[in-house]
Amino acid sequence: MSSTTTTDSTELQNLIKRFQNYETHLRQHLPPKSSAVLVCLYQEQREDKNELRVILTKRSSTLSSHPGEVALPGGKRDEEDKDDIATALREAREEIGLDPSLVTIISVLEPFVNKKGMSVVPVIGFLLDKKAFKPLPNPAEVEEIFDVPLEMFLKDKNKRTEEREHEGERYLLQYFDYYSEDKERNFIIWALTAGILIRVASIVYQRLPEFQERKPRFWNQPS
Repeated sequence: MSSTTTTDSTELQNLIKRFQNYETHLRQHLPPKSSAVLVCLYQEQREDKNELRVILTKRSSTLSSHPGEVALPGGKRDEEDKDDIATALREAREEIGLDPSLVTIISVLEPFVNKKGMSVVPVIGFLLDKKAFKPLPNPAEVEEIFDVPLEMFLKDKNKRTEEREHEGERYLLQYFDYYSEDKERNFIIWALTAGILIRVASIVYQRLPEFQERKPRFWNQPS
């Protein structure tokens, strides 16, 4: 076994323990509409350190919903999906060509609920062999596939905050700017996607973000 694989296996075990220690807040009354997203993590050597990174997509500009925005691979649950894990893995395969056999599922977090009343369940997975993943974007849904360091979602650097209002409630949305050297362009990660990744990063690194969070109440998330 190579040293890289050994390191990745150790990181996987560490991640499993952190998510096992995290107390999920399962909701008893979820919206009838359900979807799941795959938070696919992997470890990579960057600038003399091992870094956890997460795979993201830029949605097609032709989509009717959230065109051109950055998102996690995922989508609505189909009748044949036995659970949220099946939904997340199926959607990731359809959208970015990720073989489910390459992903080790670590955890399923409590759902977020978007403005339209759809529950979005984050499924946490780990990619042991990043080189085995050959990205294949589905042009009908995805324009680009890229990755970012997970820890950036706890840092105040390259982030801006916007106050919004919904049904009389004021809340904060976080916008994270990330310049991808591989793609030679900037991506903005915000709204629900950013909220999910802040939650995941907080569990993985076992600390709160450097900035204030004021999540919208309709997300139905614990404080």
